[in-house]
Amino acid sequence: MSQLRAAAAGLQRSGGRPVAPAGQSRKAASPRGGAPAPAPAPPPARHLFSDPAETEALRGSLLAWYDRCKRDLPWRTLAATEPDADRRAYAVWVSEIMLQQTQVATVIDYYNRWMQKWPTLQALAQASLEEVNELWAGLGYYSRGKRLQEAARKVVSDLAGRMPRTAEDLQKLLPGVGRYTAGAIASISYGQATGVVDGNVIRVLCRLRCIGADSSSPAVIDRLWDMANALVDRSRPGDFNQALMELGATVCMPKAPLCGECPVKQHCQAQRRVEKELAFASQKLFGKPAPVPDVEDCGVGGCPLCPPATEPWDSSLGVTNFPRKAAKKQPRVARTATCVLERRGCHGAPEYLIVQRPSSGLLAGLWEFPSLPLAQGLPEEKQREVLADHLQAWMGQPVAARGLRFIGEVVHIFSHIHQTYVVYSLPLDGDMTLDPALSPSRWVTEGEFHASAVSTAMKKVLKACEKQRGEESSPGKGSKRKRGVKPNGASSTRPGTQLSLRAFLQAPTSS
Repeated sequence: MSQLRAAAAGLQRSGGRPVAPAGQSRKAASPRGGAPAPAPAPPPARHLFSDPAETEALRGSLLAWYDRCKRDLPWRTLAATEPDADRRAYAVWVSEIMLQQTQVATVIDYYNRWMQKWPTLQALAQASLEEVNELWAGLGYYSRGKRLQEAARKVVSDLAGRMPRTAEDLQKLLPGVGRYTAGAIASISYGQATGVVDGNVIRVLCRLRCIGADSSSPAVIDRLWDMANALVDRSRPGDFNQALMELGATVCMPKAPLCGECPVKQHCQAQRRVEKELAFASQKLFGKPAPVPDVEDCGVGGCPLCPPATEPWDSSLGVTNFPRKAAKKQPRVARTATCVLERRGCHGAPEYLIVQRPSSGLLAGLWEFPSLPLAQGLPEEKQREVLADHLQAWMGQPVAARGLRFIGEVVHIFSHIHQTYVVYSLPLDGDMTLDPALSPSRWVTEGEFHASAVSTAMKKVLKACEKQRGEESSPGKGSKRKRGVKPNGASSTRPGTQLSLRAFLQAPTSS
């Protein structure tokens, strides 16, 4: 990737053209006052859409395929049928925010419930953050909902409820709206002829034009935006952008592309490379003279968009040689002790204590069981002690670590964190007084828990507790519990027996 990094460092782009560093003119860019440094050579034509006839043919083929094969999605229906421009833009905006890092199948139900509850910007602006978090719960990347509401409030208060009408103004005036989201809203809602670049588009363009350099680098991303803006159909920009994304999502997929079904395969340089290799192998098999390879296929000449020499074409991968990305950074490993405090409610049904997380950071503002980050390598007995101390801070009275029942470990993968929850439970037969100076807290039934703004990870924690309770209460199944589930120091307590509040608060005694 050294060629690409050098190109990325030396190519700051403005309007699609290389520029000198700040404070220098292009003529003064030479380090010792000699002749001006030569401008970087443009990529070979193979990496561009330079033939107007091919561009027009590609547009026609892609749009015809989209008209036949597009999925029926609720946000597309609203975008096509809503006559009010502000409502139409809002409907597209909500869908684009929800679809970030989230699969379409997951989003559909959330989107329908959201639009039913808040059909306009004004309705969303009047909602509380708690309501937004409750509806968003389980969708992941929870700050998205918060930012969406903040931006809606800005439109209502600062822009008189009128959405900006261009991609440039959308990106400039709305917090949390980046270049892609602005382009999607402007092209789909207002018909602005501007391209979009998301993960699906990156994959399609890299294969269409054999772009093998690191597709996450600024230099390559800039080139891809140039291509997207050049390709977009001027008469149907919104449909074209959706078609390009639809192609990447349903045909030009990351690992198992359906090249035979691709409507633009005749324009795909990666597919052409595969076909050439097959023809070469066939000729070699029958002893025919090998053809002279196309000079554009070899990556010679320091092209910033070709694969680096250290990462040559892999014949076994075919078109999935593209795109290429830098190695992912490994997620941070974290461990958290979590305690499910349970009591019997007024009708005998179990109730659980949940507390609210801080208003910033990971899972901001969501509710969870009382939890505490753990140092790596902390022994189990020490984990119990620090969790008991944490609970004591809530209650203002000593908490016996031996009363905490070990449930097991629940693993949840966030985008950048490999999180393990070390789960304990504590059934209570009395009430407890909580310190009002600490985070907000409340007792909830199981139904209220699932309706609250809780993360998927916390739902996994409760499910683990309920599973163990079911195993303990089922006749003949007590002996089949997994090793390690039985808590240390709790041999005198029968499975399923609740501790008295006095026993729970009793300080540990030395043996």
